[in-house]
Amino acid sequence: MTALFLTPAERKDKRGEAHHLDPVVMIGADGLTPAVEREVEAALKAHGLIKVRMASDDRAARESALHALADTLGAAPVQHIGKLLVLWRPPAEKPRAERDDRKPGPRVVKIVKPSKNPARAPVSRKVKVLGNQRVTPGGLVKRAKPAQRSTKKKAPA
Repeated sequence: MTALFLTPAERKDKRGEAHHLDPVVMIGADGLTPAVEREVEAALKAHGLIKVRMASDDRAARESALHALADTLGAAPVQHIGKLLVLWRPPAEKPRAERDDRKPGPRVVKIVKPSKNPARAPVSRKVKVLGNQRVTPGGLVKRAKPAQRSTKKKAPA
């Protein structure tokens, strides 16, 4: 994979978002190993924007590690400051299936009632009706089904 490219403005935004983050992956004296790459991959999948701490004192080694990680994982190098490396990769789209047992959500219903005085205009109001409610012909909001009662409460003690 090739590394993603960020514009300077996008990079600035990502640096700001990453400011409060703590490093989630540490690279030790062994440098970039396959295990480190797997951990960085898992962290990018979970978070999208991550910080990586590298123990090496060599600036060139840290810079090359940042670009190597970005190239192999298809991420964008955001920042390299001191021993911290910041990487970003957009989150993958998760498939969401519609549930069959899903109930209807709340809706707004306009209720129009004739005024008590025939010379006046009808009175209208908007009411939020939940999924388990209905509007009666008289304009009242009632439960669609009666509340479930316990059989123990009905039985005499």
